[in-house]
Amino acid sequence: MKLHKSILFTGLLLSTFACKDFEEMNVNPNSPLLPNTSSLFTGAIRSVGTMNSQVGPGGFNITPALYVQQFSDVTYIEDSRYKTINFSYNGLYAGPLVNLQAIIDQNTNAATKASVAIYGSNNNQLAIARILKTYIFQWMTDRWGDIPYTQALKGDQNFSPAFDKQQDIYTDLFKQYKEAAAQFDAGAAVKGDILLSGNAARWKKFAATQRLLAALQLSKVDPTKGKAEFTAALADGPLASNADNVRYTFLADANNENPLYTNYVRSNRKDFAVSSTFVDYLKKVSDPRLTYMAATNQKGEYVGAPYAVFPAAGPAQNFSLAASTVAAQAAPANIVVYAEVLFAQAEAAKLGWITGDAKTLYESAIKASLQQWMGTAYTDAAYTAYIAQPDVAYADAKGIEQIATQRWIALFNQGNSAWNSWRRTGFPVLKPAASPLNGGTAIPRRLAYPVATEGTLNTTNYNAVIASQGKDDPYTRIWWDKQ
Repeated sequence: MKLHKSILFTGLLLSTFACKDFEEMNVNPNSPLLPNTSSLFTGAIRSVGTMNSQVGPGGFNITPALYVQQFSDVTYIEDSRYKTINFSYNGLYAGPLVNLQAIIDQNTNAATKASVAIYGSNNNQLAIARILKTYIFQWMTDRWGDIPYTQALKGDQNFSPAFDKQQDIYTDLFKQYKEAAAQFDAGAAVKGDILLSGNAARWKKFAATQRLLAALQLSKVDPTKGKAEFTAALADGPLASNADNVRYTFLADANNENPLYTNYVRSNRKDFAVSSTFVDYLKKVSDPRLTYMAATNQKGEYVGAPYAVFPAAGPAQNFSLAASTVAAQAAPANIVVYAEVLFAQAEAAKLGWITGDAKTLYESAIKASLQQWMGTAYTDAAYTAYIAQPDVAYADAKGIEQIATQRWIALFNQGNSAWNSWRRTGFPVLKPAASPLNGGTAIPRRLAYPVATEGTLNTTNYNAVIASQGKDDPYTRIWWDKQ
């Protein structure tokens, strides 16, 4: 991958050595030339954790949460006005994806597979590595659209990969999830899995859940395939309760802490507060989750930061930062939660994909979300009162809007998933920034490529993807994002 040649040097050492240099030698599993797959798993999963936190390395993880107005910037009013157009995915290729490919290579290479089996059976390592790799590619294609996929991660065999069409990527994502989930065996559990502790049953649920959510993304562009994949994933068993929620756990340690804590406390920047759009809506419907999502300001009040208002409306202490539930040093980041699965089923029922009752599933999703956020403070009385409100009580005529709006709330601090839902459904209805800095007038629909590397070092393929997908700007819709 020409554009990643310098970035990938370390990763290329891993994949190239694993594929070539070990084929004719006896391998010592403690040799520094043979990467410890346990450590590679841990490193890759740490990247997944920061991908799903709102302020991570590179500063771009919060972007979708700003687009859907869960958050707003406080001092430097630029991100909510869409100033940044081009975002880099180079670190994902050079980091977790290379790590996972090295795990796959070592567990399939006849010269190394026996040695690395001390970190878990070969099949179990392959299953988890493939699921994680597929998840990261899904996360990326949902942001950028067409991306290097089949020709990526080839090391020195191809430094200039072509871009695959998102439709083709999605077709393979379903295949990879299904094959990987079927690959688990009764052998030793994977070491270094700091997400699900090598639990095969939980990884299978995670894979089925990602298939289910990916299938729903096809609701407008290919509903026939979407329905087929959705019902198959549902039959295979996605998350079934809040106990199944997949969360990345940060630590009470400066090197492994929640990035929001780093921003709020360690660096004392407080760049992002909960948006007034979000806070005001939750106050309007007397949402009991508000106190678990937003903190009070210096006056003890819930006040969202005005969205994209320039100049800044005031210092951070005037507004509600994210609550400690999501911003404490060891607060976990949600990767995927049960409520999202139920909202997906409610929408599928509304679309006629499954036979369940949309109203019942919608209400069950709200209950699961309240239970998730409120914990032991949850009461059935609070839930019953909440769903009885006119703006919340299910009405079939506006079912998709209500499902999407409640999903927007439930997915607070899961910006990528919330942005996916908003782009696909158009709900909740959001007003774009009053004075965007990107030359447009609407909320962005995608992230533009890292043109400094793709446009310069992978020029032929970059020009080809623009000719195929459309202009490389925030308003070219990706394949599944159709009106």
